[in-house]
Amino acid sequence: METRDHNNPQEGPTSSSGRRATVEDNHLLIKAVQTEDVDLVQQLLEGGANVNFQEDEGGWTPLHNAVQMSREDIVELLLRYDADPVLRKKNGATPFIVAAIAGNVKLLELFLSKGADVNECDFYGFTAFMEAAVYGHVKALKFLYERGANVNLRRKTKEDQERLRKGGATALMDAAKEGHVEVLKILLDEMGADVNACDNMGRNALIHTLLSSHNSDVEAITHLLLDHGADVNVRGERGKTPLILAVEKKHLGLVQRLLEQEHIEINDTDSDGKTALLLAVELKLKKIAQLLCDRGASTDCGDLVMIARRNYDSSLVKLLLSHGAKEHFHPPAEDWKPQSSHWGAALKDLHRIYRPMIGKLKFFIDEKYKIADTSEGGIYLGFYEKQEVAVKTFCEGSPRARQEVSCLQSSRENSHLVTFYGSESHRGHLFVCVTLCEQTLEACLEVHRGEDVENEEDEFARNVLSSIFKAVQELHLSCAYTHQDLQPQNILIDSKNAVHLADFDKSIKWTGDPQEVKRDLEDLGRLVLYVVKKGNISFEELKAQSNEEVVQLSPDEETKDLIHRLFHPGEHVRDCLSDLLGHPFFWTWESRYRTLRNVGNESDIKTRKHKSEILRLLQPGPSEHSVNEDVMKKMNEFYKKTGNFYQNTVGDLLKFIRNLGEHIDEEKHKKMKLKIGDPSRYFQKTFPDLVIYVYTKLQNTEYRKHFPQTHSSNKPQCDGAGGASRLASPRC
Repeated sequence: METRDHNNPQEGPTSSSGRRATVEDNHLLIKAVQTEDVDLVQQLLEGGANVNFQEDEGGWTPLHNAVQMSREDIVELLLRYDADPVLRKKNGATPFIVAAIAGNVKLLELFLSKGADVNECDFYGFTAFMEAAVYGHVKALKFLYERGANVNLRRKTKEDQERLRKGGATALMDAAKEGHVEVLKILLDEMGADVNACDNMGRNALIHTLLSSHNSDVEAITHLLLDHGADVNVRGERGKTPLILAVEKKHLGLVQRLLEQEHIEINDTDSDGKTALLLAVELKLKKIAQLLCDRGASTDCGDLVMIARRNYDSSLVKLLLSHGAKEHFHPPAEDWKPQSSHWGAALKDLHRIYRPMIGKLKFFIDEKYKIADTSEGGIYLGFYEKQEVAVKTFCEGSPRARQEVSCLQSSRENSHLVTFYGSESHRGHLFVCVTLCEQTLEACLEVHRGEDVENEEDEFARNVLSSIFKAVQELHLSCAYTHQDLQPQNILIDSKNAVHLADFDKSIKWTGDPQEVKRDLEDLGRLVLYVVKKGNISFEELKAQSNEEVVQLSPDEETKDLIHRLFHPGEHVRDCLSDLLGHPFFWTWESRYRTLRNVGNESDIKTRKHKSEILRLLQPGPSEHSVNEDVMKKMNEFYKKTGNFYQNTVGDLLKFIRNLGEHIDEEKHKKMKLKIGDPSRYFQKTFPDLVIYVYTKLQNTEYRKHFPQTHSSNKPQCDGAGGASRLASPRC
């Protein structure tokens, strides 16, 4: 039988009697299914009603309704009239998924035979197996498991929902939340459900159980989950642990059972800095407070005595005092000010709240204090010996953690690398504490993006890249490591606007293989262009380009030559950066101009001694660019008597630059200076390739004495008292 497009179900096909079915007939068909009137369903189908008609509100078809009613006979009838067995409602649910909600095994089997996928899901990530768990249908659950349903599948929801950290739940969490004890037992004992799987908010089945207000079997389910090894230190919304949630439920039995767990963190706090004991005192739960104190809960977690006195609970006051609570509790000073401006508000909050110390470290693994995600955990705000730090989390024994710590320990004081303050271990994790910076290079460049620096001196790029070069040089020479992961996210800017290299968990001790260093140099070449272009070309895009393509994207000769040398470092790769820190890219325009003047002041150039070494090196070929005609005419007046005018050679151009520099400030040349403006800018723009030409020709000769003196020795020099170079341009 012909079916209509369900997206335009205004009318059905023509019946055998020739009458065209109407939209009203389609609605009547759905109503007939809902009222389980088989005869009317048959009559309407014979009359041409659209078997795949979908009502507007939810997109329900006659088939979806028949499945919901568990009317197998009507389902069979609709399928005989070509009902689509995989058509979705507006929420994405198929008849197969609705059959699981109904718990009808026969219909589940039928739809599998009609092409349903046992793990298909609706638009919110619910599978038939999950729905069977939600509604407590044991037979349907077992049937789906036998047919290959993924027990530990995590709910994949819509993108906008995932951004809100929705989704990620499993069938076990659903059953726990709904209080289906029998389903939980089957999932755990027979089907191997992961008791510690977490949803996108980090909650496991235990948290879902304790958050459920209508769950009368909360104690039995909690015991069941704990017996199967549920993590008792996991966190729910606002950082609440199972122990804190049990106190909030005022459930003495749950608190007692949780405290029996070997690894319970009794002093953990929620995101407001409240411990289980503080909450018990606030809620006037003396028995629970007694239990917590007897198990060693810290009484240094707030003004417990004052709270108990305010509640006129003298017996609780005595209890707290007997366990060491202070009569006059002094919270952290309200007027404390953080050094960091970017992280200031979060640091003030972290400073204020109570947190149990981990050795010398105070921090909180909570989204509110997260700086960034990493492959093994995250980076969080913290205080190490009261110093503001970034805390990088690793699993204890992680090879990457060993690499990070080993590399950081080999760096020196006043380093261009982030400072290593120390590390602490706790509950199978290692926490590495380093310099807290304000932002990454990537974020910093957002401020400068769109700036037009063409034909202008780019002090920002020069200063940033100078610091990065010194950091990588230090890593290679002083630490004997290679980074292996140079990218904008690993270059950090601190509160004093200094640049630091970070993230050494992929770094390796140099084995002597030049390829290890070359990888860093190639990444550095791409970083040069990334910074010069102010991030307008993404680093990922640059990584996808060939070396030659990256070189050709360079906006000026200095950048092009610098990147080329990084890509082709020669034999002595480890010493490459020592030389390149003296490259013209890092010279100011004034220094470039001064260098050209000094070279032009050589006597052999001034006298045009053609067979001299320096003119031979400079190869007296013609220059491709020319000086302003009026300026050249004015300067040639010096040689009017001899007729020995300037020639179009590199040597004479340098001589010209020297002479102009000597006389430009004289009163009689005032008009000439007005024409050219600042000489250093004029010659940079007029002869953009001259500095690199002179540098290339003279860099390995005695004439390099004219180049600016730079800190490019094997022991990197630091600028300023703080060690790392500061950015001369506006703050990021």
